[in-house]
Amino acid sequence: MIFNSEHSLLKMAWRNLVRKKRRTLITSFSVAFGVLLSVTFTASGDYSYTNMINTSVTLGFGHLALEPPGYNDTPTLSKNLDNAKSLRQQVMPLPGVKMAHDRIMGQAIFATGSKNIGGSFLAIDPQKETERFNIFLRSIIDGDLFEDADGRGILIGQKMAERLKLRLGKKVIYTVTDRHGEIVSEVSRVSGIFKTGDSTLDSAFALLPIGHMRRTLDYGHEGASFVAVFLDDHRKAPRMKQQIDTLIADPSTKVLTWQETQSELAGLIAMDKAGNYFMQFLAGLLIAAGILNTLLMSVMERTREFGVMLAIGMSPWQIVKMIMYESLFIGLLGLGMGILITTPWFIYMSTVGIDLSRQIGDDYSAAGVIVDPVIKFRLFKESAFFILSGIFLLTLLAGIYPAFKAGRIMPVESLKTV
Repeated sequence: MIFNSEHSLLKMAWRNLVRKKRRTLITSFSVAFGVLLSVTFTASGDYSYTNMINTSVTLGFGHLALEPPGYNDTPTLSKNLDNAKSLRQQVMPLPGVKMAHDRIMGQAIFATGSKNIGGSFLAIDPQKETERFNIFLRSIIDGDLFEDADGRGILIGQKMAERLKLRLGKKVIYTVTDRHGEIVSEVSRVSGIFKTGDSTLDSAFALLPIGHMRRTLDYGHEGASFVAVFLDDHRKAPRMKQQIDTLIADPSTKVLTWQETQSELAGLIAMDKAGNYFMQFLAGLLIAAGILNTLLMSVMERTREFGVMLAIGMSPWQIVKMIMYESLFIGLLGLGMGILITTPWFIYMSTVGIDLSRQIGDDYSAAGVIVDPVIKFRLFKESAFFILSGIFLLTLLAGIYPAFKAGRIMPVESLKTV
């Protein structure tokens, strides 16, 4: 019979949807609205998380940090790598690595004739550092970065300059504890002032030349606290960690991802993602419930129709498949509509965004990281696949109960229905 053809079942399923155009469009629009909501939640998260991670790694540690054992737990200047330059040269050729810098980071007391404050410093090589991988360099508002890695320049935050009453060219004394536990003091001249927008960084952080700090701390020619490795994609960090571990095969050097060196930020992102996924799950349930209700109503209204089909030779399993095909068509139509209504919104948000700087102010940070006040979209390929496949699967699942309910209709009883 004609019912034995899958093509016939597909045609009947499509005709059933076309007969009730309004209901079909409303149901498909609920699927499309689900696509819009999911893209909004996921794309804003992909952008903000990526932006926060890429900002945090420029504070010093990079996407990956090669450091001595125990440094991440208790970062003291007595713990250091003796072969930092060699390690940097080993990891630089690896695919996915954009840059690697050997750096020294520690605590110090900064003082002038009238006042002193406690803070932190990052010692860098001014000839190799760039604004892309160092937030302090692109935040300079006065003066410049010191030029000589062996010189006595210092780059300080705006609020530190105000607290110590410093300006360009003025001297500042900093005191640190070297690798042997001895207290040493040095004098530097302010070469520049930066303003990141984070009050903690701007009031208690400074950049120093790494060559001079190596001599001060007795680190030798290649000594450093860690090697900061920057990747082209932060999602590659776990895989690159394993690759670098295998490459260097040195128990005196630990490789840590940004999740480990920036654990507070990683925890914040994980919590926010969990909340994001929960909201999307609730939205998906509501959409699936709407589709289930619509298909169930359609089945109840067509009881007599199904009875006739069963009476003339259609099997219950074919009824089930026909309803599932209807659910399939609703899912495909809904995804198509969703892409159409979401694309203009996505293009606007990915290029222009929504500026919330007036509402949250200029100095807004989370987990010690400056947060961009402009909300924008960025959608990874796997996120887009997850959204489309997840919503499509929910649509199919919503059609299972109505389909089996239709397949269990008794022909004799259904024919009595008016």
